[in-house]
Amino acid sequence: MNETNCSQVMEFVLLGLSGSKELQPFLFLIFSVLYLAILLGNFFIILTVNFDARLHTPMYFLLANLSFIDVCVASFATPKMIADFLVEHKTISFKGCLAQIFCVHLFAGGEMVMLVSMAYDRYVAICKPLHYMTIMSRRVCIILVIISWCVGFIHTTSQLAFTVNLPFCGPNQVDSFFCDLPLVTKLACTDTYVISLLIVADSGFLSLSSFLLLVVSYTVILVTVRKRSSASMAKARSTLTAHITVVTLFFGPCIFIYVWPFSSYSVDKVLAVFYTVFTPILNPVIYTLRNKEVKAAMS
Repeated sequence: MNETNCSQVMEFVLLGLSGSKELQPFLFLIFSVLYLAILLGNFFIILTVNFDARLHTPMYFLLANLSFIDVCVASFATPKMIADFLVEHKTISFKGCLAQIFCVHLFAGGEMVMLVSMAYDRYVAICKPLHYMTIMSRRVCIILVIISWCVGFIHTTSQLAFTVNLPFCGPNQVDSFFCDLPLVTKLACTDTYVISLLIVADSGFLSLSSFLLLVVSYTVILVTVRKRSSASMAKARSTLTAHITVVTLFFGPCIFIYVWPFSSYSVDKVLAVFYTVFTPILNPVIYTLRNKEVKAAMS
């Protein structure tokens, strides 16, 4: 019965960012440039960290992995959105829609844990500097990266389980530029109130728990930094400012979309653009412009 219901909707219609035909060429140009900048900026960081011996440290190893996740976050929906600016009917297959749902929660969940790992790295570096290389060994860094991907996979699998067996028999219009889980769930031909609560609880738990861990970590670090006034602590403050900026830019939209119950579709659409396009392009800018070692290695 589930297979019959699901087969009734073979594709979804993506309404995109704007229905104005006059804006489509302009948006195509803008987002093409932004996506190219995302790829160049993040891959440049990855290559720089890998090929410069001065950057073979735990912090930059985690930064390179964050850049890779940022490329993934930007790539699961942005190329499709850019291509849709050139066509009148913006459609996506049912399986393609599920794939987008799978990818967004895999990469977003992985990035949340990666940011927590980077906060832990800064905590050890600033609060336990004498034991830093012992605690943050290569093996520990690899384990932290694996954990981030595992948490993302578990999170996205649990989210997709809510959707894959829902009956879809129309309507099939998704008011966004990609298949976002809350929007797709509302199109099911059944009462999805309980499922929506489970989705919010799942995403909310991961988002809020990660955010609280980050707040606690950075609070402890800032208290430690405040007690010291050396040149090394000035460098630590600069690094912390970059980390906290990235955390705010990423977690703000995610928490607002999946936890805050009063947001409108138009606001959600803007925030979705922010964490899928603008955050991946801002991360390399924030980390490179405020980091003398990365700038020196790049030059």
